[in-house]
Amino acid sequence: MKPWMLLPAHWAHDLSSIGLPLASLIYGRKTPHWKSFDWKGLHFANPMGIAGGVDKNAEHLREWWSLGCGFVEIGTVTPRPQNPNPGKIMDRHIKTQAMWNKMGFPSHGAEEVFYNLASYGPHFRTPIFVNIGKNRHTPNEVAVSDYVSVIDQLRPFADAFVVNISSPNTKGLRDLQNKDSLTNLLGPILDRVSHFEPTPVLVKLSPDMGDEALSETVLHCQSLGIDGFVLTNTTLSRPEGCPFPAEGGMSGAPLKNLSRRALEVAVQSLGKKREGLLLVSVGGIMSPEDVFERLQMGADLVQIYSALVFHGPDFFHEVARRYNDGR
Repeated sequence: MKPWMLLPAHWAHDLSSIGLPLASLIYGRKTPHWKSFDWKGLHFANPMGIAGGVDKNAEHLREWWSLGCGFVEIGTVTPRPQNPNPGKIMDRHIKTQAMWNKMGFPSHGAEEVFYNLASYGPHFRTPIFVNIGKNRHTPNEVAVSDYVSVIDQLRPFADAFVVNISSPNTKGLRDLQNKDSLTNLLGPILDRVSHFEPTPVLVKLSPDMGDEALSETVLHCQSLGIDGFVLTNTTLSRPEGCPFPAEGGMSGAPLKNLSRRALEVAVQSLGKKREGLLLVSVGGIMSPEDVFERLQMGADLVQIYSALVFHGPDFFHEVARRYNDGR
């Protein structure tokens, strides 16, 4: 029984602040340890986490830890608070297990997220990735100032930063994925994090780039000194019979093949240059078998969003049980 599925998608989303603490009481237990590993001084008890967009303002870390996450990505965080895009911003399609959103980086802003993270004390149960973006009215030409501003504010609590340049819901954002824009954006970001105790920087890319463009982008980012990639964001493509509008990003089961292919292209393109880089696979991971497949394909970590909606909050612990039962 999944009572949240009886509600409109945006109602279920808005009520998650009540539902998550309840779910953590029902399903919560110690963080499961399976396929644990270390990377750049960070310890991952297991390779599963929530995707960016699930906990935008770091309001539910204790619940995610209790529900079994091996790491948590918060955000997207923008420097200044901003509301969602106007109009309908989310929906789901049960038959195809698809999610749709046109949120556009709703955020309480970096200052409030700072205080939310500070409230959890100096020691987190898992690594914390901070997904960072620009405010929607900031021109691309000066977008780097927004990204650097969030880094400066949240650096004390971030174990890694995820540079989001691939959401389809902020006009023009994906233009930052071209080579010249990447250089102008990532150079100052990497320079800023190097001034302090170095914090890893990952780039989140689109599933809609095509193999050649994705390969070129991954190799260019690697040459600039990026520490890894999150593959992928939501897609503008639609399966046949999909009821969602053309604008907005789709995730869930129909994103599976695009996300798998992006992981394949990244692994193949990097080759020996892959050493030391972190690959995070997200998109269309709807079952324990999907989790294990992505890890076998070369992902270091996987992230979940839609599976929590369609299968429930026990998903992290279910995957751990399946893994340990199969050993």
